[in-house]
Amino acid sequence: MRIRVIGAGAAGLTAAYELVSRARAAGRDLAIEIVEKSDGPGKGCSFFAGGMIAPWCEAESTEPIVAGLGAEALEFWTREVPLAERRGSVVVALERDRGELVQFSRRTSRFVTVDRAGLAALEPDLAENFSTALYFEEEAHLEPRSALAALAEKLAAEPNVTLRYGVDAETLPDNWDWLLDCRGYAAKPKLSGLRGVKGEMMIVRSRDVRLARPVRMLHPRHPVYVVPRADGTFMVGATMIENEERARVTARSIVELVNSAFAIHPAFGEAEVVETGSDVRPSFWDNLPRIVRDGRRLFLNGLYRHGFLLSPALASRAARIVLEDGYFPEVMDENRGQWGDARREVV
Repeated sequence: MRIRVIGAGAAGLTAAYELVSRARAAGRDLAIEIVEKSDGPGKGCSFFAGGMIAPWCEAESTEPIVAGLGAEALEFWTREVPLAERRGSVVVALERDRGELVQFSRRTSRFVTVDRAGLAALEPDLAENFSTALYFEEEAHLEPRSALAALAEKLAAEPNVTLRYGVDAETLPDNWDWLLDCRGYAAKPKLSGLRGVKGEMMIVRSRDVRLARPVRMLHPRHPVYVVPRADGTFMVGATMIENEERARVTARSIVELVNSAFAIHPAFGEAEVVETGSDVRPSFWDNLPRIVRDGRRLFLNGLYRHGFLLSPALASRAARIVLEDGYFPEVMDENRGQWGDARREVV
């Protein structure tokens, strides 16, 4: 069976990996072709992702299904494809915004509340500025670019997998038995209801700040998260803007990110700005993901800002649809045009 996967971001690569794994377990023969328009893996919005595998933190602002499906990502990224570090997440707020922390705690679960001494044990550099925090011990994080490069390398080593970079899938003949379209926002012309939500980020380097895990600081207008990376670098992000400008980073957003990072730790005020970037996250009206089937074409899309969190769940279900033709659980079928029970129609 010939399968073409369009897109080598988080959705496309995890889908290909699940197909390989499930086919091997079932003794099935597949020929998988991954086609990516850019010159390497993870060059779309995955390139600017935070890489937080944080299903219980995300439950604060999403539907419960996101946390449920996202929990599968912890197994995938820490055991199946062990590229993530499971060190948990820390959520803080300044004293004047203590109410935000209380509200966050009421909307989430699977955390412990720590006082200043407990926070000092987890993140010594935060204890001076924050007297209490929420600690989500089970969550994880990864470095998106290196993780996708490692996953692509793992797939390239498979004898039945071909990766083709710098190729526009629209120019290729339709010589496939199944097509998995994982292009994100680029699939908008073919996928009804898809919209873009812009996200901006920056990467800074500071030798004076040490963090072992992602930190979210709550604020009524400008929440922010800081994710530690290698070599004293940190990814700072949070913006969600309802427009579809892919590349333009605004001065206002950078100022807000810098100010918020500075509030987490004053040393961020002297940090070197290594990189800024933005892209458009593919989203449907409710910011929930879909697998949409059109014959033997599947669209895996609408991951919003949860690419690494939700891609393993969509990938496993897409692989089952392909390998068990007729299996069709919890999938919105665009051809039916009906939602039914919305929460069960969303994958």
